[in-house]
Amino acid sequence: MSASGTSGETRVTFSLAGFWRGMKASGPLGVSVFAYGIAFGLFAKSAEMSMAEALLMSGLVYSGSAQMAAVSAMGNGVIPSGAAAFAVVTTILLLNARYLLYGASLRGWLCQVSGLQAYATLAVLGDGNWALSMKRHAEGEQDAGFVLGSGVIMFVPWLFGTAFGLLTAGVAANPTALGLDFMLVAFSTALAVGMFKGRTQMPVLLAAIAASTIADRLLPPGWAVMSAGLTGGLTAWLLCKPEEQP
Repeated sequence: MSASGTSGETRVTFSLAGFWRGMKASGPLGVSVFAYGIAFGLFAKSAEMSMAEALLMSGLVYSGSAQMAAVSAMGNGVIPSGAAAFAVVTTILLLNARYLLYGASLRGWLCQVSGLQAYATLAVLGDGNWALSMKRHAEGEQDAGFVLGSGVIMFVPWLFGTAFGLLTAGVAANPTALGLDFMLVAFSTALAVGMFKGRTQMPVLLAAIAASTIADRLLPPGWAVMSAGLTGGLTAWLLCKPEEQP
């Protein structure tokens, strides 16, 4: 697993060493993702989903909030049709719309590696490993294998957590009741605080918070994150000095 590319003075690699660094860095997040997977497995069992159906959804959708919403709409394992099916698909797309921004932010890395490496990385991309990867990139990490490694170490526990939840339904306590699913939120918040560079970024932060708050109150689920990202990015671009713009 080794590839490299150049863009100006930036050299991007894709190595096994970077892959292992990513796995090691995101390892602690796997515990939170496993706990969240158990919660979804328990929820899927209550909706009378089979093991195959739940694992297929966890592997293809790979989004706890979107999966919970979809299963809630299904009800007792009944697959919706017509307008109900459209509503489920629309909800999933909206809740996962933030990945458009995630993918765009990783373009500088992934456009310089092979298609197989790029799409494999995007297939296991999650909130936590994206945030960690962006932080490491800002610190000088140029190995795109880091993104894949940090994603795999979270994707696998998600699948195992789903299976465990289904198998232990009625026996295991729901990890969300213990607050274990909040580990990912706390981790992402800590990363964001560490990436904050001071008062020059305060207008961007305030604009993003305002946009997400308004969207959360007035728009369907999923728009809050998307609105924050687009508004924050636009604000940063408007405030950027001409000599700093590409």
